[in-house]
Amino acid sequence: EREVLEAAVRALAELHGIDTTGSTTERRPTPHATERRLTAHAADRPALLAAWMEELVFLAESEGFVATEVLDLELGAGSVSARVAGVLDEPPPLVKAVTYHRLTFEPAGEVYVARVILDV
Repeated sequence: EREVLEAAVRALAELHGIDTTGSTTERRPTPHATERRLTAHAADRPALLAAWMEELVFLAESEGFVATEVLDLELGAGSVSARVAGVLDEPPPLVKAVTYHRLTFEPAGEVYVARVILDV
């Protein structure tokens, strides 16, 4: 489950044109690197994933903060709280909304699979 939420952070950063491949030490350091704490609540896992993505989108639009990495993450029954690292930039408003259309976050054997469709 944690891997899905971490992958969501990287996917949104990549949508903003930030390379998140390789380890942190392999990536070029950014001059405006900083951290934030995020918290999201929802009744079930798919809605929690959507709420998590909404928080990430909100920070990008309101503060210019694009999360690139999850530093620590606490996952509860109806909540997620995490400290994330990222960059301060002027990202364009790419995401209009996180949709619930075909939203999934479910176990598939020993792993979890998820799908979130963004309105861009």
